Amino acid sequence: MPRALAKLAAMETALSGPGWACLWPIACELGEGPIWDADRQLLWFVDIERGNVNRFDPASGAQFSWRAPCRIGSVALRAGGGMIAGTEHGFALIDPEAGTFELIGNPEPHLPGNRFNDGKVDAGGNFWAGTMDDAKRATSGALYRLDRDHRWTVADCGYRITNGPAFSPDGRTLYHNETVSKQGYAFDLAADGSLSNKRLFVDWSTFPGHPDGLTVDADGYVWQACWGAACVRRVSPAGVIVAEHALPASNVSSCTFGGANFERLFVTTARELLDADQLAAQPLAGGLFEIFPDVCGLPAGIYTG
Repeated sequence: MPRALAKLAAMETALSGPGWACLWPIACELGEGPIWDADRQLLWFVDIERGNVNRFDPASGAQFSWRAPCRIGSVALRAGGGMIAGTEHGFALIDPEAGTFELIGNPEPHLPGNRFNDGKVDAGGNFWAGTMDDAKRATSGALYRLDRDHRWTVADCGYRITNGPAFSPDGRTLYHNETVSKQGYAFDLAADGSLSNKRLFVDWSTFPGHPDGLTVDADGYVWQACWGAACVRRVSPAGVIVAEHALPASNVSSCTFGGANFERLFVTTARELLDADQLAAQPLAGGLFEIFPDVCGLPAGIYTG
């Protein structure tokens, strides 16, 4: 085999393995928050610590990154164009392709050590996002609902690191994680956006890793990214782990379904907190991955504000 072809073959082998493929070895410090743009067939995700919003085209492999003026924990598509974002300074309207950034407001001006982390949109067009203590010590984080009129409501509190949320196919259950204490919760979600009946969904304390971002498939099963455990686990609506999909990066941060029929599962990872030896052993850490589920997912919610 010619040297150039041998080198290409070796690279292709290195970027795939049993049940997974690395689509973009971008080496995110803290890759997070993947969302699928079904109209344009594009994937968006953030690198929180570097302040980047990234776009990937699975059809062509085209890559795009925009450096925001501050750290962004999560984004979601907006019906009026652009995105809604949870940032270190509060909620913002952004458009990475136009390069625009407009703060809506900060619900926590009294907590300068907090920042927004994970977030998603429900079926009613409301944006849900959680805050966390940037130092990961204080239980100062809260889960917020941002309504279409840009008013926010505290839905739950007492978190060190918030992750999720995700919603059941019928829109009546919200899933949310407290990552540090390794607790996954479920709530009843009413049509008016209020939460009730908080309950333990999965106690992750007996499993390796910590529950990070998550998504839900069309059958109502939760797909849980497991930080520190190098995997994504599939969990039944009853809270039973039914499958585990391994990845070659220990810090698995979040996942979302995409593709023409939502048959693809895209996964973000991170280099954060890995030492030199760990990074040498995990050269694809921080990459964007795909794993191959045998089920399909659901469209992402669109913020209507």
